[in-house]
Amino acid sequence: MAVDFKVIIVGRGMMGSAAARHLSGMIEGVALIGPGEPAERKRHHGVFASHYDEARITRSFDDNMVWATLAARSLDRYRQIEAKSGVSFFSEAGCLFAGPPARPGEGYLGRALQVSETLGLDVETLAPVALRERFPQFSFNCSFSGYFEAQRAGHINPRALVRAQTKLAEQAGMTAIDATVTSVCDRGAFVEVRAGGKTYSAARVLVAAGGFSNFNDLLPAPIDIRVAARTVAFFELGEREMTIFSEMPSTIVFGDRDEDHVYILPPVRYPDGRTYLKLGGDLEVRSFDTLEDIGAWFRSNGDPLERDNLVSTALKLMPALAGCPTTSAPCVSTFTTTAYPYVGYTDSPRIAVLAGGNFVAAKSSDELGRLGAVIMTKGWLGAEDFGRELTPVFR
Repeated sequence: MAVDFKVIIVGRGMMGSAAARHLSGMIEGVALIGPGEPAERKRHHGVFASHYDEARITRSFDDNMVWATLAARSLDRYRQIEAKSGVSFFSEAGCLFAGPPARPGEGYLGRALQVSETLGLDVETLAPVALRERFPQFSFNCSFSGYFEAQRAGHINPRALVRAQTKLAEQAGMTAIDATVTSVCDRGAFVEVRAGGKTYSAARVLVAAGGFSNFNDLLPAPIDIRVAARTVAFFELGEREMTIFSEMPSTIVFGDRDEDHVYILPPVRYPDGRTYLKLGGDLEVRSFDTLEDIGAWFRSNGDPLERDNLVSTALKLMPALAGCPTTSAPCVSTFTTTAYPYVGYTDSPRIAVLAGGNFVAAKSSDELGRLGAVIMTKGWLGAEDFGRELTPVFR
């Protein structure tokens, strides 16, 4: 039978919009279905996305070759996407890692140094004294060393990147549909997608719904993921603080354990006209298994205890923030059992999945979208695209 579209992509987030851009350059008949950002988060009772923000860290320095490569490939295309779309989203502020002196091959920083050498990344090592002199905004542990990626690193605006990807996909012929998908069903010769009270048909479907992938009957079987709570804290900056922090890079600070780290975004102007410095961590253990629970979390201000912990940590690292008004917000991160994104087909040869950011995928979303497009056109990923590593795991 004739279908409405060759491929429907479910989910208008960072991966889904990137997949739509890449796929629209390969074939005709592409649709991207998903709701836009709700006007009032706390009154919204539908699905959410984690890109509703103005800043995410981007860099290639990573302790894992797969993730470093995914990031580097995406960074290769940032400026081209900006130029073609007319939408700016990348701020090359640099990215600084600070922590106990690294030993080659040991711990996150030691492994990351080895990966950076293999990929030929330009990462400057700063001894403790040089680190404190170079970045006086911070009050680092006196024994900490620094690892600074000045070029091709900094932060991206996820909202703007989604706009850029969507604009370019539409220019290439993609159809955007503002609706929530409530079911995806393989009918044998085609896939039926119900969204916004309407039914659409496609030869194939790519589900890129992030932490919501296992809800609303989007997949034949659930993917094996954990949808975890994350809280971010914001410091509202005045003129005094801007003179201190305006030139800082994106920063990740480690503690005695790899998991005891915080990430810090430089000052960024938000839609309310105010400028905020944002930070977050990943120590929360709460996870969500129902649409109701995850929705309630997105309507909250995050975990107050985690907010207080982040604020305390920030004031120790950046004492000049004392006195700044603070707020917090919720987010979620989707963790896979492999620690890599899932990019591949389900039991159905017509329904594939693209999900699993593992708390670090925003910077790599364009390359992950390209891999989703490859799955839709080629049917599989080769070794050069990490097909084995990105194979989905189902419950």
